[in-house]
Amino acid sequence: MGKVDKNIEKVMLFVGILYTEKDNLNKAIKLLKEDFGKTVQFKHNIDFDVTDYYNDEMGSNIKKAFIVFNNLIEREKLADIKLKTNKLEKYFRDEENNRKINLDPGYIALPKLVLATTKDRSHRIYIGKGIFAEVTLYFYDNSFRIYNWTYPDFKKEEYIEFFNQVREKYKRKLNNNDSFGESMDT
Repeated sequence: MGKVDKNIEKVMLFVGILYTEKDNLNKAIKLLKEDFGKTVQFKHNIDFDVTDYYNDEMGSNIKKAFIVFNNLIEREKLADIKLKTNKLEKYFRDEENNRKINLDPGYIALPKLVLATTKDRSHRIYIGKGIFAEVTLYFYDNSFRIYNWTYPDFKKEEYIEFFNQVREKYKRKLNNNDSFGESMDT
């Protein structure tokens, strides 16, 4: 029988944000920072052109942004974080109840990138409170790699490079046991 390690490493929280209006993006970031603290990395204005799934609700010319937070989190907090981001999405609904932003929290651990979702699939694990977790990318041979179920946008080299950089920051933080220094807030 294996030994149970009760000191599981904390992980690096990030949130993916779909948006069409920069003003909504800025408001969402402000509110997310109130909940989760300073950010250390930010990428925005990425064309979200892999699906038209969100077009009826959000319109066309959808962009994606990622914000990465300085404070590491316990993995078991992911369900609560997804519930918070779902609640925040409701704040941004228009008069016809359409979302103006879409928020997808996840985390990076050294061997993987995990996303939270409300949808169950064969490869997702229930983590409580109506939320499932999906290992979307795995780290092997010095880079994140995809699965056959990986979302199409997360298969893009631009995303892989970004998350490889974030993983390096996370790894340095674990090794140095300190913060990243100056925030790279926008």
